[in-house]
Amino acid sequence: MKRIWTSLITIVLVSSLLAGCSSGGDNKPAPTNQEGASNETETNEATTYPIKTDKTISYWGEINGNLVGVKASHEDVPFFEEWQKVTGVDLEFTAPPTGQVKESMNMLLAGGELPDLIEYNFIGDFPGGPERAIKDGYIIKLNDLIDKHAPNLKKFLQDNPEIDKMVKTDEGNYYVFPFVRYDEYLRVFQGPIVRKDWLDELGLPVPETIDDWTTMLRAFKEKKGATAALAFNSKPRFFNDSGNGAISGAFGVTRGFYQEEGNVKFGPAEAGYKDYLRQMREWYAEGLIDKNAATADTKSMDSNMAAGATGATVGNAGGGIGKWQPLVESNDPNAVLVAAPYPVLNKGDKPKFGQMNQAYASEGTVAITTKATDPVLAVKMLDYGYSEEGHMFFNFGTEGTSYNMENGYPKYTDLLLNNPDNLAPAQAISMYTRASYNGPFVQDKRYAEQFFALDTQKDAVDIWKNTDAAKYSMPPITPTPDESSEYATIMNDINTLVDEMTLKIILGVEQIDQVDSYVQKMKQLKLDRAIEIQNAALERFKNR
Repeated sequence: MKRIWTSLITIVLVSSLLAGCSSGGDNKPAPTNQEGASNETETNEATTYPIKTDKTISYWGEINGNLVGVKASHEDVPFFEEWQKVTGVDLEFTAPPTGQVKESMNMLLAGGELPDLIEYNFIGDFPGGPERAIKDGYIIKLNDLIDKHAPNLKKFLQDNPEIDKMVKTDEGNYYVFPFVRYDEYLRVFQGPIVRKDWLDELGLPVPETIDDWTTMLRAFKEKKGATAALAFNSKPRFFNDSGNGAISGAFGVTRGFYQEEGNVKFGPAEAGYKDYLRQMREWYAEGLIDKNAATADTKSMDSNMAAGATGATVGNAGGGIGKWQPLVESNDPNAVLVAAPYPVLNKGDKPKFGQMNQAYASEGTVAITTKATDPVLAVKMLDYGYSEEGHMFFNFGTEGTSYNMENGYPKYTDLLLNNPDNLAPAQAISMYTRASYNGPFVQDKRYAEQFFALDTQKDAVDIWKNTDAAKYSMPPITPTPDESSEYATIMNDINTLVDEMTLKIILGVEQIDQVDSYVQKMKQLKLDRAIEIQNAALERFKNR
């Protein structure tokens, strides 16, 4: 418990440090090049690749987690080496330490020595949002540059007005080269996972209702000896099932904000969240939930799955079923992991919530800074990812090396799917493409069709997408800079309080009736103002 509270305090302090950078200071770069001015002749012609230039562009961005421990830097990754060759532009990479992106960004902004390009989540992780980053002189508006020098991205956005609406601010400013999950199939990849072999052995169906889950978990504990029948990866948040409503959705809420009947609501302040906590508290008291769930991480989850201690969890089709299936098989050759539908209270009801990302994903996007020496060159280089050739390269890599065309279908080679160095497919794909994570390009469904090698993975997507999540989820709204700063201050305190409430109630440290007092504290911390800000931003988004 001491470690948990220490972690909470650390999170608050780090958040405060990052929030402080939004107010500017003596080290803030001068707002030069705000409109991406260039001496080059204006053009609307397509760029010929590779570009003939001797200039180098500096690029700041995190190395994907799949490559941590595999490659030390971008320069060692074949994709980034080839990206420079096909575009003709040399890149000088700087990578923040893994897991410390926000802290590193804070230091980067404070120092004032900005690179040409920054890969970052400016909606979710930049205090004040993208408009603040523009107005404080960190990144430039891209409207004119895209119009004149990025014909590929320009055409894609013109052909997809709903996505175009997402990738700009309320003021109509483009600020990054976006990552887009174009097909709905790519937007759903997470949900409940259960041991089907155990269910068959016990004569139980795949659970649909909360009551089914209770019956299943009791049977796993009592008849299969599962000491952590239901387990979660609690990093970065305690009992990390409720963000997408994996369990809480059955009670009509999620851990965060959602929209319902035209109004924004905050799940933990709604009555359903109390019902969710009551259910989780009962399961924990019965020993049905991992006793270390509050601090469980990826390593402990893998260990629980491999040892047969866990029979139900929440995870991804790729990094969950794909990773855990061989682990459980090593302990039990008959083991089978399958997706379960998001649970409901009444059989036959459609789940209200579930994981479903928007077409525009604000992570993995690339902005051009005000210190960029040649914004036009940067735009032309980045526009490659939205060309036909660039689309194939970002999703499948280099033909003849990482994929071959077979009957018009780009099929990954054994270098990726059966790697000779024993890299997992997720790792090998990340070596030669960016399809398995994100970046400045449009993701292709055909990557996922091969990445999900198991039928159970492919079936999982169809099972998990059967929800009303699209109806209730929030679009990528962008509060004004002032609103964002105020909102961040309010929600830092409220999220800390919600974590405390969730942890104490589920672990039985406090009585369930204490939830009401926590909700009152949320209101004292100006929750109503945070909801007001979200509602205003939602209305502006609708009017874009």
